[in-house]
Amino acid sequence: MNPKKFMLWLAIVSILMMFAGWTSGYLVRKAEGRWHEFEMPTIFWYSTGILLISSIFMFFAVRAAKNNNFSTLKIAISITFVFGLGFLTTQVLGFSDLIKNQLYFAGSDVAASWLYALIGLHAAHVISGLVVLLISLVSSFRFSNEKKNLTRIQLCATYWHFLDILWLYLFLFLYFNR
Repeated sequence: MNPKKFMLWLAIVSILMMFAGWTSGYLVRKAEGRWHEFEMPTIFWYSTGILLISSIFMFFAVRAAKNNNFSTLKIAISITFVFGLGFLTTQVLGFSDLIKNQLYFAGSDVAASWLYALIGLHAAHVISGLVVLLISLVSSFRFSNEKKNLTRIQLCATYWHFLDILWLYLFLFLYFNR
């Protein structure tokens, strides 16, 4: 196995363990009582769709890289990046909705604190995914070594798809456990 792929999978497993711990802590804290039920901002549904669409374009990017179709690769990664920014924008708008509903990160509402922590932690990983996307995009313009470029795109796609699946898990978890 490629050492970079191995390291990526180690990172993914570590992130999964971290989120498993956080969501377990959420459930334990909720079971203790004094839990304020909250409404998930509607915009989080839109952000979910945006992230799923970004995954479709990431799929096209990998396919283009495998076929050495650099023009399609550049377009697909660019679109994925734009949709990633759109996802982050909708997350910020979702946080704004929470604040409008007087749900704050710090304060007496523990449920809101957990919500912010879980979504914020995911957003931090999406930002790292956007950095990786940007690096992949720049490398698709600079490097002609197809094998090196393909590996980079595949690693980027694996991480991006993982972030999509993680968001789906978090969104459904929070939706059904609010």
